[in-house]
Amino acid sequence: MRKTISRRGFLKGSTSAIVGAAGLAAGAGAGSQVSHGAAPTALITRHADIPAAKGTRAVVVGGGWGGLTMAKYLKKEAPDWDVVLIESHATFMSCPVSNLWLAGLIDLEFISHSYLTAAKNNNYIYFNATVIDVDRSERVVYTSGGQLTYDYLILAPGIDYDWPAVGMLDPEEIHLLHTHYPAAFKPGSEHLTLKRKIDEFEKGLFVLTVPSGNYRCLPGPYERACMIASVFKRKKLKAKVLLLDFNPKVKIKAEGFQAAFQELYKDYLEYVPSVTVHRVDVLNKTVIGEFDDYQFDDASIYPRVRGALLIETLGLVAESSPQKEARINLFRNHLHDDLRVYVIGDSRPMGYSKSGSTANDEAKYVAKVIVGLDKGKKLEWKGPYTSCYSMVNADPPEAIYFGSQYLPPLIAHTPMDMERTVKAWIERGSAFAWRDQNMNRSPEMGQAMYAWAYGYYKDLFG
Repeated sequence: MRKTISRRGFLKGSTSAIVGAAGLAAGAGAGSQVSHGAAPTALITRHADIPAAKGTRAVVVGGGWGGLTMAKYLKKEAPDWDVVLIESHATFMSCPVSNLWLAGLIDLEFISHSYLTAAKNNNYIYFNATVIDVDRSERVVYTSGGQLTYDYLILAPGIDYDWPAVGMLDPEEIHLLHTHYPAAFKPGSEHLTLKRKIDEFEKGLFVLTVPSGNYRCLPGPYERACMIASVFKRKKLKAKVLLLDFNPKVKIKAEGFQAAFQELYKDYLEYVPSVTVHRVDVLNKTVIGEFDDYQFDDASIYPRVRGALLIETLGLVAESSPQKEARINLFRNHLHDDLRVYVIGDSRPMGYSKSGSTANDEAKYVAKVIVGLDKGKKLEWKGPYTSCYSMVNADPPEAIYFGSQYLPPLIAHTPMDMERTVKAWIERGSAFAWRDQNMNRSPEMGQAMYAWAYGYYKDLFG
């Protein structure tokens, strides 16, 4: 029998968890590489207002951790190249470390940076525009600010949310859910909205969800639950975080997070594994699960993620990817039929973590691959390195740590094979050449996390 878990039920001191039991897009071939749909307008066919290329031009699409790293290190590997970074946002806001801002441990300036400063310091061009389409046969990128040509194109567009995966099919319902209960794993307005929700929350049940699949920042939802619970604890609110996890257990850093849940937030956080979200009733503030329903007072709903919509728009989705990621060579990141186009970061199909640290190290490798190819040199494959701190306590700041070097990616032929294989690959630890981890939270690691973030920001913008 289905149960509805009310807000009141969890606020009476209950501590027991309630547990319930593609193909390629049309026109994706090598001979079909131009726009889909209506003819471009005059606005996007005019030439972009950027300096003319003086030699080989590399265009990077997307200014996240991967795209910023790619733009900088392409210029370092080939100083005579013309490098252009296209990004639709006017200001950079970091998703990594943003949970600390939500808990009031850092200010907004710490995670917000200038694209102009990054471009000036690293001698490339920042072009504030949105990519609309790509003509690979003519090597032209069409944007909201005009067109530009390229010799090499690197796509780092990140993620989009897979709304049907949480039962949201109607555009009006998707709009309501995104507006009222944003996931805040795409930095910007979603984070600002979630911060306001946390600061203004007075009492009741605050629901967070952990999605299925390879989602952005595997430890992120668990760290966020700790940080929000720390705010409730600091304010001594009659409030609780309810963390609904699709997975049967904490997906990563389980020992460290479980210890924090039980030792720090016993009265402020409830963890519920094995919850499949079938739908969210926004108006009635209810998460509808496979077996139970969960009423809430406020929420942040994190759907399953997919490769950015741009990858699908350009007809580049891999048939074997269950999350609509790009069809690329798993060892060199270029399209199977185009050595001039590369995909890095969260839209790649490999099972590597969708994290800033991984994207940063991957971009440095792929930058060497691209410049080496142009010079007729083949680079030995190198697995990306990932380094990740998670803050679990706010008073005092205490963190846990996980670092690893990835082994070669796995190849699967169907989406189901890929999902199962990658899941087992990561959970059994067979994804890593080595692992370095410390699940014993400490103030020393809390301070190390600040230094970790500062070091990466200096690399991206300094």
